[in-house]
Amino acid sequence: MPIVIYDMCGMMIKIEAATEQDLDRILQLQKKAFYDQALIYNDFNLPPLIQTIEDLREEFRLKAIYKVQQDGIIIASIRCSVKDNTLYLEKLIVDPDFQNRGIGTTVMTEIEKRYSSAVNRYALFTGHKSERNLYLYHKLGYREIRQETIRDDLRLIYLEKAHAHRTAFGRIHD
Repeated sequence: MPIVIYDMCGMMIKIEAATEQDLDRILQLQKKAFYDQALIYNDFNLPPLIQTIEDLREEFRLKAIYKVQQDGIIIASIRCSVKDNTLYLEKLIVDPDFQNRGIGTTVMTEIEKRYSSAVNRYALFTGHKSERNLYLYHKLGYREIRQETIRDDLRLIYLEKAHAHRTAFGRIHD
């Protein structure tokens, strides 16, 4: 079921499951959005930039992929999967022309809500130089749990957030 909401700028956006027909546009958007990451890391062979449509179709069979539309145009996307009561969030992408409008925050919040009854933890990762991503995730309550060195100039930062459950008496339990 689609979620229709307004971002910080009052723009109406719709979040819903992507279809296989959306994958070409999502892949184009992914490459556009990750270009800035390639500049940060001076690496134009980052996995999101070299992913093929066949790779994405395989990922589509294994994970939930959501699209975010404004006026029928896909402007953002996120992928996720559930394992061991944890929602793994991957490849939050927002069209660079639509960044800094609260769309990433909105998408994360709505996807967390959508899975809140099925999981007790949320997890993701990003690169150590991706300051905007790290800022967003910390703002949303994620905390660093570990780092993994990929090479001398690239470390992945793994973050997680416990899902707070409300009891019948209004108390919150992590």
